[in-house]
Amino acid sequence: MRQARPEDAAALVALSEPFVRSGALRERPSHVYAARAADFLVAEEPDGALSGCLALRVDSEADDGTTGAGVFYNFCVARQRQGSGLGARLLGTALARARAQSLGALFTATTGSGRLFLRHGFAPVLPGLAPRAWVCTLDPRRGARVLARAL
Repeated sequence: MRQARPEDAAALVALSEPFVRSGALRERPSHVYAARAADFLVAEEPDGALSGCLALRVDSEADDGTTGAGVFYNFCVARQRQGSGLGARLLGTALARARAQSLGALFTATTGSGRLFLRHGFAPVLPGLAPRAWVCTLDPRRGARVLARAL
């Protein structure tokens, strides 16, 4: 596992594409992945191919001066690696990175079951508890549930 680099943008688009087609992820152009590469943790195969990714966007400090929150987004694992534990390793590593940044809480949105997040201590919450700027980007037509976890 490593932090993504801007030159990984095309591989991140390709990795995310099946999830975009299924409606599980929003489409993001390559330049967005390149600009936000520092957000992404990637799982790289020995041949250099990316087999999974998870991004963490850190919301600045809360209005009351308390520790900010983080948002996990664009979580995907290549079909051939699903069920191998890779997703759990990605999430565990991302949680450790979030703790190292002293975040108070983490949020994510899912159109699926969210089982992996639920097993890692996330629970459904009202969207109003999440960072406002992020909640405003959620498309209500997608029917995503917001999940959160305190750190």
